[in-house]
Amino acid sequence: MSEARESAMRRLVAEKRVILCVGSGGVGKTTMAAAIGLYAAVHGKKVVVCTIDPARRLANSLGLTELGNVETRVPPDKLAAVGQAPKGELYAMMLDLKRSWDDFILRHAPVERRDAILNSRFYQQLSSALVGSQEYVAMEKLVELSESRDYDLLVLDTPPTAHALDFLDAPNRVLDFFGDDKVRFMLSPALRAGQVGLKMFNLAGGYFVKTLARFTGMEVLQELAAFLLSLAPMYDVFKERAAQVKKMLGAPTSAFVLVTSPNPLTVDEAIYFHTLLRQDAMPIGAVVANRINQAPQRLSQAPAATIDALARLLEDPSTGLGTGFSMSAHDRLEKALGDAETLADLDEAEVVRLAAACAPTPVLKVPRFDSDVYDVAGLWELDKHLFDS
Repeated sequence: MSEARESAMRRLVAEKRVILCVGSGGVGKTTMAAAIGLYAAVHGKKVVVCTIDPARRLANSLGLTELGNVETRVPPDKLAAVGQAPKGELYAMMLDLKRSWDDFILRHAPVERRDAILNSRFYQQLSSALVGSQEYVAMEKLVELSESRDYDLLVLDTPPTAHALDFLDAPNRVLDFFGDDKVRFMLSPALRAGQVGLKMFNLAGGYFVKTLARFTGMEVLQELAAFLLSLAPMYDVFKERAAQVKKMLGAPTSAFVLVTSPNPLTVDEAIYFHTLLRQDAMPIGAVVANRINQAPQRLSQAPAATIDALARLLEDPSTGLGTGFSMSAHDRLEKALGDAETLADLDEAEVVRLAAACAPTPVLKVPRFDSDVYDVAGLWELDKHLFDS
């Protein structure tokens, strides 16, 4: 294990206050975030790990039955699997998208407009279907935790994104909705004066709204106008919070940990994501290549007793493992090991390509385990590869 690997992750936990695990879906970001949080808590940090993973992998891996939109402390006895008493505290939470948006509106919307916003059918779409809304509210929650809590370290498991820009541009995408020329045109002086009607939709001589009204009805358009009117004072709030998010992401106390797998497609995405982060001058702490196949021991190097036991297993009719094979047990074992070695070589080639493209960012390798990481013991085993502990 290289010194770069040893120093990179330990330095991040020691020096940073915010760590964001980013990358494509299905590469192990949730598990990596939990492992980082566990290591930091064991070594004296007060840590919160925040996820948006509805599969509850974070809760299960930390020995919790469920997580909610507020932080839950992981009981110290649940951490006993690490073999030592944790010196810090570990908290976890699963972000509830709808509730987080509601909390945001309740905190920042004018009192007289809160009910109108929350009760609007259009608000339901804004808080769930608007492109970037999930990423935006995740960042908003991170800013809130950073400002209002005394955690030493905040670890965010970011939502899976089909495109890296979905995460980086989330605040801008939400702002674009409110700052769109047509939307702001509809929020005209006539609308602000309460004159909700066709005059405010004077687009293309009224043709736009008349055509739209045939499909939606004027009542729906008036409801949309009222909703936009209620949201008008929020534009500056969104703009201010987006600036705070940008500042927090680029701060020296923050770091991105880019997680990927050795699959060529996910490596391509990781390299592209790394390029975007670098172009935006974001602090990249490390790249983690997860689930790397390891080269197996050659059959000639294995103990004779092990070879004999495997051969007997393959030749035993009761197991069904020898059915349909013309090769001897020894030849099948040799072929299986050769196939495994080929997979390991392919993975290693992808890691080399990843490291070359992302240099000088440290690239850490985490092997593929025999089973999924689903508990504290598994997270601690993963930490041994991340931190060389």
